[in-house]
Amino acid sequence: MRVSVIQMSPSADKAENIGQAQALLDGAIAAGRPDLVALPEVWTCLGGGAAEKTAAAEPLPAFGSGERGGEAYEFLRQVALGNQIFVHGGSMGELDGGKLYNTTVVFGPDGAERGRYRKIHMFDIVTPDGQGYRESETFGAGTEIVNVDMNGFNVGLAICYDLRFPELFHALRKKNVDLIVLPSAFTLQTGKDHWEILLRARAIETQTWFAAPACYGPHKDGVGGTRYTYGHSMIVDPWGHVVAQASDGLGWASATVDKTFMARVRADMPVLEHHRLA
Repeated sequence: MRVSVIQMSPSADKAENIGQAQALLDGAIAAGRPDLVALPEVWTCLGGGAAEKTAAAEPLPAFGSGERGGEAYEFLRQVALGNQIFVHGGSMGELDGGKLYNTTVVFGPDGAERGRYRKIHMFDIVTPDGQGYRESETFGAGTEIVNVDMNGFNVGLAICYDLRFPELFHALRKKNVDLIVLPSAFTLQTGKDHWEILLRARAIETQTWFAAPACYGPHKDGVGGTRYTYGHSMIVDPWGHVVAQASDGLGWASATVDKTFMARVRADMPVLEHHRLA
């Protein structure tokens, strides 16, 4: 399966972000002919305060209903249908009963929604430069572990800060996933030291392919300050090698995900069979 990860520099302007996503998706699809494209975390609205995030969020149709959704939801659906590919929608703000969730939606080549995942782990930390992040003040936490079939490829879903919690990825490995897609808006401060190391570690532990689209560059926070995301969108193989990586700025990276190579890694080192702890 050919996979492309998209690297964006989104703002709090939803319409502008959709335009940026369209241009990057068009370029990646023309250049790489992917079977799957994946956008980064919160690409519809990065930055701003709770009011901006709520305004950009969309109520999602009941899963499997085929009903029409909001602007970003329908944009993703049409990219999938128009190009006859799978589209992993990174994550977007989902509005459900007055509560916000950081949510992934996945569409198949027929335009039908195939999977939906709400981010489980909330980013409530202070970075080394003293900036505080309180994701739980804006978003609710998900509870379900989700995997999606993509024409015979079993694909696990996770988002950004989830990367620091290996038990989630062990649970996905027990579901026999072939690929894990992890959209992100990793901060510059944490990303420069931890992003690649953690991605490679999770790939090695799970013996699974990773596709990690990411946000890059500056954005305004809700109180007039500027924050920076790290970028470095990448694809990592089950042995922990980075096989494709985006440069700084807007762009994409593409690679072919090979189940044969993954099967050989797992056969030679059957770590799941050796696992002893719950």
